[in-house]
Amino acid sequence: MKKLFQTLGSGLLVCMLLLLAACGSTSTTGNSGGGSTSSSSSKLNIVFLPKAINNPYFDTAASGGQQAAKELGGSFKQVGPSTASAADQVTWINNLTTQHVSAIVVSANDPNALAPALKQAMAQGIKVVSYDSDVEPDARQVFVNQANAEDIGRIEVQILGKELNYTGQIAILSAASTATNQNTWIGYMKQELALPQYKNMQLVKIVYGNDDDQTSFNDTLALLQAYPNLKGIISPTTVGIAAAARAIESVNKGGKVALTGLGTPNQMRKYVEDGTVQQFALWNPQQLGYLAYYTAAELVEGKITGQPGQTFSAGSLGTKTIGANSVVLLGPPTIFDKSNINQFNF
Repeated sequence: MKKLFQTLGSGLLVCMLLLLAACGSTSTTGNSGGGSTSSSSSKLNIVFLPKAINNPYFDTAASGGQQAAKELGGSFKQVGPSTASAADQVTWINNLTTQHVSAIVVSANDPNALAPALKQAMAQGIKVVSYDSDVEPDARQVFVNQANAEDIGRIEVQILGKELNYTGQIAILSAASTATNQNTWIGYMKQELALPQYKNMQLVKIVYGNDDDQTSFNDTLALLQAYPNLKGIISPTTVGIAAAARAIESVNKGGKVALTGLGTPNQMRKYVEDGTVQQFALWNPQQLGYLAYYTAAELVEGKITGQPGQTFSAGSLGTKTIGANSVVLLGPPTIFDKSNINQFNF
């Protein structure tokens, strides 16, 4: 009898351990800080791959992704190169494909270079959402666009034109020469500059700081030296505009060379308050990351496929509609200046 109870006791212990292990495998805790997930939300292993990590813009977007993950009970992770590199992004895509994550949310340094790796990921059932900077359309299901590309490009020229009274030499400090969004916006800038009111404004140079602070700083100084009559700079990149503002101040050109572009309020507050920058524009990157995560989650759960005309719920952002070319639009950009910049914290 004693031997029988010893045998039963061992068997019960094994059963209890197996039961606990089984319970543990049905719930996950994501990096978003969320707790246990349901069998549906446990699929939401969604990873963000920005152009580069440790970039304030993408860190803000990541906070939106984390918030969405918390609301949906999914997991969130951000990985990527320390400097903007398409080759490094391809390596990360291949790694994530091997891990078989449920979705990759990517901002492309080069739309063509990333496409083969993303197509391989999609062939294995991984959902692909591009955000901020698109990839080739056949290498993703949906592109989450921060705002209408034409509006973004034109508004930067419009701001600078008014500040310069539509006269003088100007330059553009971009990110990578292959960045999809940058090149699209610059295309619309050139179209805007071709309008009659800009006939006395001349675009003398486009330089590429590769979303690197020091490179962008040095490129700005080189522009100021090469073009002593330069009246204004447009930098459609958050890294570039902050570096350009610092460079302009370093040579006492604040208020003499106008600067605008795309920046975050927290980065640019100092330069707006001291007059180096009068106005700049941007959307809310936190909301961009939030929308990108919701879009990826809807794809993973099979609620949408990315076909134009489909609608879905994006949490606090309400209902969103997938437009032409499988693009979801966040909304119009905001212009920041002294009158409103302290109302924002990102």
